[in-house]
Amino acid sequence: MRKKFVLVLLFPFLFSFSWTLQQPAEAQATLVFTHITIIDTSGGPNKTDMTVFITGDRITDIKPSAKVRGPRGAQVIDGTGKFLIPGLWDMHAHYFDSAYLSLFSANGVTGVRIMAGDPYDFKQREEIAKGFLIGPRMVIGSPLIDGPKPLWPGSISVSNEVEARKVVRQMNEIGYDFIKIYQLLPREAYFAIADESKKLGIPFVGHLPSSIRATEASDAGQRSIEHLSSEPLGILLACSSKEEELYKTREKAFEGVSQQPRTPSQLAAYRSFANKVLESYDDEKASALFALFVKKNTWQCPTLTVLRSYRYLDDKNFTNDARLKYMPKAKRESWELKNDPWVSPLTAEDWAVEKKVYRKELALVEAMHRAGVKLLAGTDTGNPYCFPGCSLHDELGLLVEAGLTPLEALQAATYNAKIGNMMM
Repeated sequence: MRKKFVLVLLFPFLFSFSWTLQQPAEAQATLVFTHITIIDTSGGPNKTDMTVFITGDRITDIKPSAKVRGPRGAQVIDGTGKFLIPGLWDMHAHYFDSAYLSLFSANGVTGVRIMAGDPYDFKQREEIAKGFLIGPRMVIGSPLIDGPKPLWPGSISVSNEVEARKVVRQMNEIGYDFIKIYQLLPREAYFAIADESKKLGIPFVGHLPSSIRATEASDAGQRSIEHLSSEPLGILLACSSKEEELYKTREKAFEGVSQQPRTPSQLAAYRSFANKVLESYDDEKASALFALFVKKNTWQCPTLTVLRSYRYLDDKNFTNDARLKYMPKAKRESWELKNDPWVSPLTAEDWAVEKKVYRKELALVEAMHRAGVKLLAGTDTGNPYCFPGCSLHDELGLLVEAGLTPLEALQAATYNAKIGNMMM
């Protein structure tokens, strides 16, 4: 993937796609890129041997290089053999610390969708907009809304319809851009969130709760489903010819999904469940599900980066990553296999099943894409080996590995992200 695209200039304004020509301010310096190829991620033809003029924070002119001369005093960069693309968006990000913000910008990620927001995010978004901080644009989701016994500290716990509707109204009043739902949300609360969000015109996105089928989520208007809902194998289960039978055993298979180590019996239950889901994958059922996603405009943010990382934490070739130097010591240590209670008890047999599931998830992404399901590029930054900024490039490469063309992968982080954010 990196051989296909050289990220030459990735300022936030390149994401506008409008190419509107603005009159330059006299006092602002001009930056000129000559002999560069412009990639049109909306699907139009590439523009070769072009010169791009940038004054201040606006593209002010684009012309064939043969027809222009750089203005006096401008900084001129020869772009021969290189490409100019829109700024990238990480559509599933958690960064936790303002120190990470510049890593996004340094890697050309000019926008992020924050998937578990906090009031402090609004302050940082304002500081970035005013130029006090270097960082990406932000679309900010609500804190995680989970069930009575939430998986993560800091989540908002709801148990019923009344509590769920109240929370949606509160999050909307605070100014969050969308509602983020999580794993253990009860059915009654889920459908209340769906209905209240629709009434208020605020999208809801997130995991596919264990209590909800993928078809139900699509029908309810969930705007995007994250991670292929990997932890309960939600999308894969919906593609199984034995969905009804396996759905009844899923609770047992995922017993112990928490921050505590799983027991051997819990691991065995999961292995059995996962193998049955994989063995019963049904192409016709999958096609019907994908057609529903297309009809209902249910987007998928597969976050292959994090799906891969949790399946390869046992592989030293994977974990020996030079980018660890950019992470604080405490974060690096928390990523070590021995310090992660969710995966530390896994045996060789467990790791083999995890890798088999991941290979099927890659195939699932390709099948959904070919069926016309809209994809967003996201990483789940903050999880092990999901690095701020640079891991978005990993995600693009993994989308290509899953069967997308380089341009299609790039669109998931640019053109699709723009459309997706317009729905937020």
